[in-house]
Amino acid sequence: MIRIIIFLLFTTLVLNSCGDPVYLPKPRGFHRIELPTHEYETLSLGYPYSFEYSKHAQVIPDSSFMTEPYWIEVFYPKYEAKLTISYKAVNNNIDSLIELSNDSHRLTTKHHVKATAIDDYVTKTPNGITAVVFELEGDVPSQFQFYATDSTENFFRAALYFPTATKNDSLKPIIEYVKIDMVHMLNTLKWQDVNAIKIDREKNK
Repeated sequence: MIRIIIFLLFTTLVLNSCGDPVYLPKPRGFHRIELPTHEYETLSLGYPYSFEYSKHAQVIPDSSFMTEPYWIEVFYPKYEAKLTISYKAVNNNIDSLIELSNDSHRLTTKHHVKATAIDDYVTKTPNGITAVVFELEGDVPSQFQFYATDSTENFFRAALYFPTATKNDSLKPIIEYVKIDMVHMLNTLKWQDVNAIKIDREKNK
């Protein structure tokens, strides 16, 4: 009797092994992203500001319909990420400074619908420039922003954007990589005398 049971079990295993293979669903995965070493170069002269930006990015004119002088983009072609850079002269006008600051906060909080969290903090750079930094969590188009000012002459704003529908959890390695570049940009930010730069250029012609 035992031999018969063993024979039947063996026959069942053999028959099952001859059928179509059963495929089990695999857990969801993401493409491996190879990120280069952080390397920087200094923005060329001709702007009222200067900073160091990634050698893996390109500085191009701002593409928005509301662009103004000295507005640029720092574009990462490999990842389709861009940093939008805007600049305004304050001209010792406290009302203008308050308005620019309020606009920056408004542009950040408009992502509140999709953001799971918005953290902001005030900091001072090694060059003595005061800045307000915003970090956003969730599937928002802009995950990191800041504005910086000397409160009298200059107001500088930078925001990271990914023009893609990809979920931010899969973009997280790139987001964190570019955030490091943005922090470096902020820490190397300096104000420049545009008129003096123009005079030097004329002399060197």
